[in-house]
Amino acid sequence: MAAPEKTSGTLLRRVPLTETSLIVHWLSPDHGLLKTVAKGARRPKSPFAGRLDLFYRCEFLFVPARRGDLQTLTEVTVIDSRSGLRASYPQSLAAAYFVKLIEQVAEPGLPVPELEDLLERGLNYLASKAPDWRAIRHFERQLAEALGLGGPEHPAAEVIRQTFGELPAMRWELRDRLWPAGGAKE
Repeated sequence: MAAPEKTSGTLLRRVPLTETSLIVHWLSPDHGLLKTVAKGARRPKSPFAGRLDLFYRCEFLFVPARRGDLQTLTEVTVIDSRSGLRASYPQSLAAAYFVKLIEQVAEPGLPVPELEDLLERGLNYLASKAPDWRAIRHFERQLAEALGLGGPEHPAAEVIRQTFGELPAMRWELRDRLWPAGGAKE
């Protein structure tokens, strides 16, 4: 059995694996996109209870997989629950959009500290402020710059779409909710 590794990261996604276990996706500055299995996490008395929620910033231990890309999660400590992200639907929706964009452009197992830093800054901003359309566009521009795509003459969202495929559908709901009435879209 490999020695456990310690890192920190943001919880991006949780998917049921069995009746008692979860697959948990993280973005870590040391490991990039990382998938872990949290065995027994869905049990009422699990040591993971209350520690595996979306957008949580955590420090965690995992045992690297001998084969495949599913590591075993062994311990989690919540650093920041970012409870402000749950204050309103637009805050949660914008946070989910940021996460989906990062998942769309990042490669599993490839650390890109600029992407991790951008997501941290974006989620921390949303945890304390209601989103507006300018904030969404700023995140997209910062993401395009971190990826070395486009420039000021090209709309960031369009460059990302051309490079990585369709943008997450929630972008259009955000636009409709956040764009000032009567303004030109985009």
